[in-house]
Amino acid sequence: MRFPSVRFLPSSAAPAVVAANARIAWMARAGNMEGARATFEAMPLRTTASYNALIAGYFRNHLPEAALGLFRRMPSRDLGSYNALISGFSLRRHTLPDAAAALASIPLPPSVVSFTSLLRGYVRHGFLADAIRLFHQMPERNHVSYTVMLGGFIDAGRLDEARKLFDEMPDKDVVARTAMLSGYCQAGRIAEARLLFDDMPKRNVVSWTAMISGYSQNGKLNLARKLFEVMPDRSEVSWTAMLVGYIQAGHIEDAEQLFNAMPEHPVAACNAMMVGFGQRGMVDAAKAVFERMQEKDDGTWSAMIKAYEQNEFLIEALSTFRDMSWRGIRPNYPSVISILTVCSALAILNYGREVHAAMLRCSFDMDIFTVSALITMYIKCGNLDKANRVFNMFEPKDVVMWNSMITGYAQHGLGEEALGIFNDMTIAGMAPDGITYIGVLTACSYTGKVKVGREIFNSMCKNSAIRPGAEHYSCMVDLLGRAGHVDEALDLIKNMPVEADAIIWGALMGACRMHKNAEIAELAAKKLLELEPESAGPYVLLSHIYTSTGRWEDASKMRKFISSRNLNKSTGCSWIEYDKRVHLFTSGDILAHPEHAIILKMLEKLDGLLMESGYSADGSFVLHDIDEEQKLHSLRYHSERQAVAYGLLKVPEGMPIRVMKNLRVCGDCHAAMKLIAKITSREIILRDANRFHHFKDGFCSCRDYW
Repeated sequence: MRFPSVRFLPSSAAPAVVAANARIAWMARAGNMEGARATFEAMPLRTTASYNALIAGYFRNHLPEAALGLFRRMPSRDLGSYNALISGFSLRRHTLPDAAAALASIPLPPSVVSFTSLLRGYVRHGFLADAIRLFHQMPERNHVSYTVMLGGFIDAGRLDEARKLFDEMPDKDVVARTAMLSGYCQAGRIAEARLLFDDMPKRNVVSWTAMISGYSQNGKLNLARKLFEVMPDRSEVSWTAMLVGYIQAGHIEDAEQLFNAMPEHPVAACNAMMVGFGQRGMVDAAKAVFERMQEKDDGTWSAMIKAYEQNEFLIEALSTFRDMSWRGIRPNYPSVISILTVCSALAILNYGREVHAAMLRCSFDMDIFTVSALITMYIKCGNLDKANRVFNMFEPKDVVMWNSMITGYAQHGLGEEALGIFNDMTIAGMAPDGITYIGVLTACSYTGKVKVGREIFNSMCKNSAIRPGAEHYSCMVDLLGRAGHVDEALDLIKNMPVEADAIIWGALMGACRMHKNAEIAELAAKKLLELEPESAGPYVLLSHIYTSTGRWEDASKMRKFISSRNLNKSTGCSWIEYDKRVHLFTSGDILAHPEHAIILKMLEKLDGLLMESGYSADGSFVLHDIDEEQKLHSLRYHSERQAVAYGLLKVPEGMPIRVMKNLRVCGDCHAAMKLIAKITSREIILRDANRFHHFKDGFCSCRDYW
């Protein structure tokens, strides 16, 4: 088939057309496809090159349909048109067959550029076998073809084949040599990389930087710094590579010193420094770098959000993410994962839903890491149905997703469902890991399935490649203890092959409190005090046990002891999300909230309704030596009751009231919540430090087994 050629342009028009073509290409690279198309449409004369530039721009900006449509409307096509089509289709994995078809359909003899465009697509998307086949079929090859194929072998970790191809290259330029050097560095073959570096007839700043990065990535920071110091020329990338080496090795002081010595502070270096400060807990230092930056990219915002998130500055992380969104900056994968983690920690479902919507707009809903974080967010916010829908829609699932669902059902007291997911996981051929077994054993513990738990633990010990660790023994101690087998739990601790930690002894002590076993509780408390001498937790539990078993004098002595010692006792606090804000409540501090007056009235109203329903406060959950009236006053102002009262005032009827608490809910509040849910006809979802409690119609999902 013959295509008509473009008519010859007058010499006076040629410069204007060339300039317009250049504008189209520049606008496309900048993402301004409206401007590129407007320039194209305004041209009185267009060449094939004009069409080719716009087609390439459409592909570059993820508009393949528009590119193909324009290609079909072209009055004439040249080899460059077909090359643009092949290159564009090669950008996406699912259009690679179209790229191959375009190469096969060229009516003109394909050039080395035509073949190399498809070769690059195969390499980019990991189709190495197809790339090798095409490479050997090429009628001619240039140094670009060789370099692309070399990169394919290196990316696949096939270094020996890469070296063989490298040795066959007729023209080894600095790009190919640097690629081979970087491959050796990535594989840890640092001595071979250095030999190649020393043999290079010509080095550029990229070669030097690659060798420095190689030393840094392989833990040879001193050699990296020595090479850095003798570099003939340093670029921003060189400085940043040395900086990242220090940060990855945890040498923040050296990194900060180098950062301060940099002649300029490019965005990449600032981002890396912020990450380093965040990892070390130096949030103020990270913030100082952030605020001094004149130019910020999505990595800058992501680094600041991550620094806040990993150091539990959760409100600040939310505020920064909101600011980023308000400025129109598109989030990246790390920032989305960080903010979903924040939503999980704070149990703020509504904002989590907004992040989910942003994920869909940015096409992040196909990434396994962000979807795993999304599932976890819905679980920790108490919306298991939505978590399950996201889980069922995503394929392929990894072990993290399966673990999230198993643990989620366990935390919500749905043991049967957790075991069902575990069974589905094994049927799907996914091998469980250590976290899987923790989730399954927790499900058995929270639902009293002692026999099933024993069977799973025994099968793990005998048949699994996973050896039980302290976390798994802790689950078994908790399982046995909750079910009343306190003596058996103690025997397990004495005979297990790992050292019992504070979590294991804490699980035993919790069981002693549940079953009022003061004797073993005293032993567990003694062990806990040896492991955590500054913690008030063991004393608090022991005081509760003394009270519940009628040992009033011992309980009184213990409370006085707690008061006399400067022990670390966490203050109970709860929070609830309403109107895109997190409202925090602290036990005993009702006046801190700006709407405390109406909250007090609601608490008084609830007191009256509870009394009418036969509620009687349990003063044993108050640790202080005060009279009964003061104990009742103290219980009334527990943080979770304040949060629920606020929820009753603000959350529309028909919507569940979702409350998060930093500590385990006390027995008195648990009893009160069941009645509040019944008398107000509301569903209350309380997430405490251990699990979820779904209160509805006078019952709790834990069946009072928590």
